[in-house]
Amino acid sequence: MGLIARQVEAAGIPALCMGSAYDIMRAVNPPRGAFLDFPLGHTAGKPDQPELQRQILIEALEAFNSLTEPGSIKILPFQWGEDEVWREAIFSDRLPRHETPQYQNEEDRRRAEANELSALAFCGCEVCAGSIG
Repeated sequence: MGLIARQVEAAGIPALCMGSAYDIMRAVNPPRGAFLDFPLGHTAGKPDQPELQRQILIEALEAFNSLTEPGSIKILPFQWGEDEVWREAIFSDRLPRHETPQYQNEEDRRRAEANELSALAFCGCEVCAGSIG
């Protein structure tokens, strides 16, 4: 996410990444980000609440004006619920995150590294081709 957004920015197109996992967003370092402290999969808001989704989108898009430092992340001011019960259920069995890639075995690491460049240049557009140069 961050790599692609940085290349899009380098091509002159402003980019914003939205996410619900702050540690991951920090690790991928997008040119600018909007963080929503909602469960994963709900980055644009709660289902069947179009007004909330609209407010979230407007607040996130405002980051194009307010975030001037590369790598800045705007924390959006919305809450999933009245309390933190939802968080306890989601995070109770989550393993700690690492800033470096984690592989199940050596074979997975070799495959990932061998495919890294070809995956980045997959579509052949100027932005993707520039990311491997």
